[in-house]
Amino acid sequence: MTSKSEAVGGSGAGITTISGSQARLRAFGALCLARFREFYREQEVIFWSFVFPILLAVGLGVAFRNRPADVLPVAVVSNPGADAVATTLGTSPLLRVLVLPEAEAARALRVGKVTLTVVPGAPGEAAAYRFDPSRSESELARSRVDDLLQRAAGRLDPLTAREDRVSEPGARYIDFLIPGIMGMNLLSGGMWGVGFSLVDMRLKKLLKRLTATPMRRGDFMLSIMMMRVGFMFIEVSFLLAFGRLAFGLPVRGSLAAVYALGACGSLSFGGLGLLLGSRATRIEAVMGLMNAVSMPMFIASGVFFSAERFPDVLQPVIRALPLTALIDALRAVLLEGATLASQTGRIGILAAWGLVSFALGLRLFRWS
Repeated sequence: MTSKSEAVGGSGAGITTISGSQARLRAFGALCLARFREFYREQEVIFWSFVFPILLAVGLGVAFRNRPADVLPVAVVSNPGADAVATTLGTSPLLRVLVLPEAEAARALRVGKVTLTVVPGAPGEAAAYRFDPSRSESELARSRVDDLLQRAAGRLDPLTAREDRVSEPGARYIDFLIPGIMGMNLLSGGMWGVGFSLVDMRLKKLLKRLTATPMRRGDFMLSIMMMRVGFMFIEVSFLLAFGRLAFGLPVRGSLAAVYALGACGSLSFGGLGLLLGSRATRIEAVMGLMNAVSMPMFIASGVFFSAERFPDVLQPVIRALPLTALIDALRAVLLEGATLASQTGRIGILAAWGLVSFALGLRLFRWS
């Protein structure tokens, strides 16, 4: 049926009829608009989507900011020769030297007030070091102290190393962190924006009312997924702009590639949210399901630290998770300048999770 105008009576007024596809498109647009209005009317959603990621980035960025090397406290036992040892160690700006009686030095080491205790030896004998090898700062203090004492005793290094100290955007913790927060935010948005919203509408009987309309189930689900993609552009742009302005986050790859990856992630996580919320009839049930799915990914997928810290036997499972694929792809594009074509494997993982979960969710979905 094509659209046309028909005259009514002699008034010259016209009634425009529209095709079924145009009516369906208008209904789809109305569904998307309704989802958008639901989003910005919920202050909690605004906070968790925009304010919380910024607070998290600021807090962790300050806590793990680049800073000068730590000055390590070292105790020297007040034996004969302690003054000479303390004078030698005091020449280093990276050591804070305390001369203490043996009992007090032992207590200071035990409670963590010093990282290393040096017991001076008799003339011509080497000093003894007391430290906890499980503490990385103790090992570092031991290395610094021994180097100074060996040089003072006349050691000569046959080769003098050259130091080229560099510090550039891309190698800092904050540069590693922001793509992780971006992926975490998209996962949370997909889970809560789709799964939780469906259960909430089911409890309020809103979904049951929609069954009386000619709207198709697929159109309703697709409108929710499309709005997740729309929100993705806002969320990703917000985080990228903040990271760039506040921390000088490098963007070495294409912004189009970043947004394309964000869209893939939003659709994938939206499909998961649809699957989890397709049949749940209680808020507690869907919250438990979402936490059970999202929390392992928050921990294992490299949001706050590299996923390579986990044992090798777990790596195939971790690499197959959608959040791992998204975060690794975002870091590759933003920090290494990788192209979108080079991330086809990771995009395939996102697409597989999204398509399978969307198909299952659509099949299992019920209105009431």
